[in-house]
Amino acid sequence: MKVLAIDDQQLVLLPLQKRLVELGYEVKIETNSSKGLDLYDSFNPDLVIVDINMPGISGLDVVKYIRKTKKSLIPIMVLSGNTQDDIITEGFDLGINDYMKKPLSLNEISARVKRLIGAPEVLNKVTKSNVIIQERCVGVVIPCYNEEERLLSDEFINYIDKNSGYHLCFVNDGSKDKTLKVLNALKKGREDFITVYDCEKNGGKAEAVRLGMLHMAKKEDLDYIGFLDADLSTDLADFDDLVKTIETSEFKIVSGSRISRMGANITKESARKIISLTINFIIRKILKMDFKDTQCGAKIFHKDVIEIAFGKKFVTQWIFDVEIFKRMSIHFGLKEAKVMLCEQPLKRWIHADGSKLSMKDSVKIVGQLGQIAWVYRGKNKNVPPTSTVLKVA
Repeated sequence: MKVLAIDDQQLVLLPLQKRLVELGYEVKIETNSSKGLDLYDSFNPDLVIVDINMPGISGLDVVKYIRKTKKSLIPIMVLSGNTQDDIITEGFDLGINDYMKKPLSLNEISARVKRLIGAPEVLNKVTKSNVIIQERCVGVVIPCYNEEERLLSDEFINYIDKNSGYHLCFVNDGSKDKTLKVLNALKKGREDFITVYDCEKNGGKAEAVRLGMLHMAKKEDLDYIGFLDADLSTDLADFDDLVKTIETSEFKIVSGSRISRMGANITKESARKIISLTINFIIRKILKMDFKDTQCGAKIFHKDVIEIAFGKKFVTQWIFDVEIFKRMSIHFGLKEAKVMLCEQPLKRWIHADGSKLSMKDSVKIVGQLGQIAWVYRGKNKNVPPTSTVLKVA
């Protein structure tokens, strides 16, 4: 039995295709709706699964083509994040057989497929899947410098295997050890979900993140792009919480915050904590924002502000996060930027052994803050007469 799935986000289609093939269906996928119509004519599927919100030819246009132009009665399922009543009603008026709202488990999708067209003659026995088809697709940049011994490969692999909609981009920042070899091994067989961006020369974390973010911004199927430290001092589950916040709000940037509070596992070295408090005080004065923690290595961005935040090289190597927020306030004005930025406390953050940032480096940060203040001096726009508080989720 043949299934055609059309969705402009490949990260949605790949786990769906894998699951249905495992069950014994013949499956073809297409991210371009126009090509999807051509594939419909040549493939002659027994079932079409289609998204609604696609550029050019929409999902409803695909339904119209099948029902009105081809006058076909084959089952059509809509799998979409669009929850508008008028769209759903129009879909059923056009003759769709089922409407599935993302996020949705692969188990439920598989059950609905079987209900509509039956099971394949030889139904393969497979274990139930815990994968959820998400409404959004996310790119994550992970800068790596000499991470051969510290890279938690299993954690990254397990996460993308269980969580659809994620594409990881590991940036090798001119490592001297076998980091590149480790990353290529990690990517093997998962090229659709993992990218390795190799920088021949070490340019520092700021440049590695910047290049990775700009590279991922070229992928059309990604809605949000963020970055995360390779040592997973912020774990992937917490990062997913940041994603959930940005996709259900009007924020353009959601930044993790290592605020100590009840119910959270936040650990820092005592000396680090004292220096961090001093640095954060200076940062708040420079940004004119009540940030609690700008330097957490977990942040997620709406795709349409990537060029603003990362288009130009950063002045500093370690505190580029401050420059990102400064660039946002310059571009949009301080008042509007405060509305776009959100700090979200993490449930867990652990200072990992072997961190590249030494105590000496921490002291140097104060000088780098002075450099930022000088370079970006006099560029703030629309500064409100009274201070407003940065939103914290």
